[in-house]
Amino acid sequence: MTPFYKPHDGWAADFIPLYAQGAFHLFYLKDYRDPATHGEGTPWFHLSTTDFVHFEDHGEALARGAADAQDLFVFTGSAIHALGQYHIFYTGHNPHLRAQGKPEQAVMHAVSDDLVTWRKVPEDTFFAPAGKDDLYEPHDWRDPFVFFDAATNEYGMLLAARLKTGPSRRRGCTALCTSKDLKTWTVRDSFWTPGLYFTHECPDLFQMGEWWYLVFSEFSERCVTRYRMSRSPAGPWLTPPDDTFDGRAYYAAKTASDGTPSDGTRRFVFGWNPTRIGEKDDGAWQWGGNLVVHELVQHADGTLAVQVPDSVDAIYSQRTPVSFMPALGDCTVDGSSAHLNATGAATAGAATAGAATVGAFACATAGSMPERFKIEATLSFSEGTQSFGVMLRADDALEAAYYLRFEPHQQRMVFDAWPRPGDRPYWPELERPLALAAGQPIPLKIYIEGSVCEIYVNDTVAMSTRLYNLKAGQWGVFASEGSAVCERAAILLPT
Repeated sequence: MTPFYKPHDGWAADFIPLYAQGAFHLFYLKDYRDPATHGEGTPWFHLSTTDFVHFEDHGEALARGAADAQDLFVFTGSAIHALGQYHIFYTGHNPHLRAQGKPEQAVMHAVSDDLVTWRKVPEDTFFAPAGKDDLYEPHDWRDPFVFFDAATNEYGMLLAARLKTGPSRRRGCTALCTSKDLKTWTVRDSFWTPGLYFTHECPDLFQMGEWWYLVFSEFSERCVTRYRMSRSPAGPWLTPPDDTFDGRAYYAAKTASDGTPSDGTRRFVFGWNPTRIGEKDDGAWQWGGNLVVHELVQHADGTLAVQVPDSVDAIYSQRTPVSFMPALGDCTVDGSSAHLNATGAATAGAATAGAATVGAFACATAGSMPERFKIEATLSFSEGTQSFGVMLRADDALEAAYYLRFEPHQQRMVFDAWPRPGDRPYWPELERPLALAAGQPIPLKIYIEGSVCEIYVNDTVAMSTRLYNLKAGQWGVFASEGSAVCERAAILLPT
């Protein structure tokens, strides 16, 4: 039982969700990371779940092809039920074909009657148009997302593609194809061409209420999942103030609902928390990792936010008492509450003989951290406070720790560590915009399982990260150049 699924003999990437037969069916790209034993290429595997905690493993769904086959790597696509069958449209990728003058990528098709046993339909394979006047590069033609367009009574397919002309890093576009029978596809004008990114990977399109949403994963100077919103699938596509669901450590996210497109039912976004090379905090992010599911929340203005699914939160039900202890600076503690004064000025009685030094940093600790658990707490801060937050896996001398830091003057939260490599104020890819107002409560939930760390704030903002270098330690709260309060803190263990 875990909300952060990974196969026991590899890693998971690019989950393709389909709600059918009363469950969420999650197809995913399996990376063994062991070509000497398992060979080259990537197959699709298949899970099903009703709660994102318990999973039934249905095994391999789509096998990778041979070394000379188009689908040596079975890359991302989509799954639907239409015309009396289940259909998978996927990317066939083979990096060896370019040297032979052939396209690396193609859209491929498979069908099933029961969602478990799949038959590839190689005659339905198609490539980017190859004429000299055609728009698209031949080697980027991937991640097909298929949907039914009621307005035209035909099927649409969105693709991650690239234009042949323009600045290289701005050629990314979302291509559109249409079909009546899911076998023969006509390439239409580009669906969305903003001139912003190298590629728009893993496109996804859905309706929630009166709004339509286009989801894609930017593959440029950042790797992050974004969305746009419109009153019509024909656009125009508007950019919300915060157009991301998470940070760098959450990628290739796609969505699925447990109901029809416009009936207001719940919709979830399925992505993965990547590992780092060498299992070190300064290692480069890798492709693939552990499943992470967020639930989408729609605001009155149509913008989206995320929260932890109820079924995930519910497994953390064994409450463990928390008792803070003063650690550095001016701290007043009372069981699960801690008041931190880091203004640099002593409060009454704080400078008596033997008391901790009163300065611009204060923290309180709350004991050692289990391997698998949830922290919940409510934080607040006073006007003028520069930063405050939570310490994770801190050593006894407070020389090393991870820091979830809230910065009111920047209206953001960041993830940090001390010591950290290089001259950086925090891990720059791990920051999220966050509205912070003095005196307002900030509900916080942190879920940790091994190296996986998932953070939710205000039931609207999420941040995923990894914890590698520091394997164990205590947790606590801190304030810097100001004052903050932590209340109702608790540790909850899974049942």
